[in-house]
Formats: sequence, C-alpha cells, structure tokens
Amino acid sequence: MQIYLPIAELSVNVFWLLGLGGVIGFLSGMFGVGGGFLMTPALIFIGVPAPVAVGTEANQIVASSVSGVLAPARR
Repeated sequence: MQIYLPIAELSVNVFWLLGLGGVIGFLSGMFGVGGGFLMTPALIFIGVPAPVAVGTEANQIVASSVSGVLAPARR
C-alpha cells in the first residue's frame, strides 16, 4: 500500500516506513541513543530528499524533548 508524501513529492510503501521506524526504534532503545542519526540516512536511502529527512527528524527530536520535559513536570 502506497502513501503519498506531498512535501517530499514521493510515494512510499507505508509498511516499509512502519518497519523502518520499528527497527530503528528498537536499535536506538537497545543502544540508548537517539534514533535521529539512524533514521535520517535511512529516509535518504529510500528516496526522501535530504532537506525533508532532516526536517522530519528535527520535528521528532522536538516532540521527544517536550515529552521528556513534561513527564517529570507532572510528578
């Protein structure tokens, strides 16, 4: 099943993206590192333009940082 990414002007298999995210999430959890340095080259490898891949990972980093700040603040 293809999904169209309008900003990247690219159609990508949604299962490929989900699998890639799962594998990179597992690896980054195993090694205790952020997944941005793994996911950005992976997105570029599947054909996403480099500025879109970098912007996607920048948004992901912001979201995880905000989540990391809000969790202790609730306690």
